Amino acid sequence: MNGKRTALVATFVVLLVFLVSGSRAHQVTDTARPRNFIFFGTDRQRISETDFLENEHIAGAQLKYTWRELEPERDRYELQPLLDDLAFLERRGKRLFVQLQDVSFSEDILVPDYLQTDPAFGGGVARKYEYEGDDESRAHFEGWVARRWDPAVHARFIRLLEVLGREVDGRIEGLNLAETSIGFGESGKLHPAAFTYESYVEGIKAIMVGARKAFPRSVVIQYANFMPGEWLPWTDHGYLQAVYAWADSIGVGVGGPDLLPHRKGQQHHSYPLIAARGSKTPAGVAVQDGNLEETNPGTGERVTVAELYRFAMERLRLDYIFWGTQEPYYSEDILPYLDGLGP
Repeated sequence: MNGKRTALVATFVVLLVFLVSGSRAHQVTDTARPRNFIFFGTDRQRISETDFLENEHIAGAQLKYTWRELEPERDRYELQPLLDDLAFLERRGKRLFVQLQDVSFSEDILVPDYLQTDPAFGGGVARKYEYEGDDESRAHFEGWVARRWDPAVHARFIRLLEVLGREVDGRIEGLNLAETSIGFGESGKLHPAAFTYESYVEGIKAIMVGARKAFPRSVVIQYANFMPGEWLPWTDHGYLQAVYAWADSIGVGVGGPDLLPHRKGQQHHSYPLIAARGSKTPAGVAVQDGNLEETNPGTGERVTVAELYRFAMERLRLDYIFWGTQEPYYSEDILPYLDGLGP
């Protein structure tokens, strides 16, 4: 069997597991329900909102902190804002899930300056791109990402994880690493220096190991949605599957930034892998801006919070849902639904 047919067969098997998992819906009990967190992102002051604090079905807040913010200068760490947020939530009986961000979707660079100025780090960051179809000539800038594939850079990121872990491991509910999806094109013309698809996989795996060692008591989740160099099921080099297999083997959770049950991209990539994960591997997915604007092709109607919740619980078997605050959905749909959940 040639390599292409092998890849297609492997993808079919994973998709079959995903579909079969849907038949388990009758087996799901209340004890299997996911824990609900509100993703406030960098709007961290919103953890004082009454609707959030008084809803007993909301376990806590997922807050975003950037590498640049936590390490403003080399080996000088500024953790006090995070510690203050944690202390506030602890006093109010809520849990903290930290999203550690090293990638942006704007002109903002989220790594410390020293990574950009010291030649040892190759510039520290790389430009990301988006384009339609296969036409790289129409590529446009889409943000910055840390050079995760560079051993010198990810060693510094792991150092941050170690410092953070010593302060809050066990106190926070969990830590999630930013999504693996990045765009550098396929031709190689837009690839940063020293980047290869294989080195990117190894860099992600190294960071996952570092996070697990730094946080042996808190949950660690790698957002793994897509990987550069492949588009499933047509181009499958095993990169995304390798990340999920690695997560299973080292006790790191998996998930992603969007709960989109009807999107082919998610159906062919992360969702079947999340559904087929090991029984001891936690998983969490975020309901981000735009997710509740999607249309269910079966009904022709906008998706509902209840529909997303059922998909998360029955098909993906999630341990965590991170609900975004896009209005009017947050106030009119999400909070009332969560407030109405039974014991």
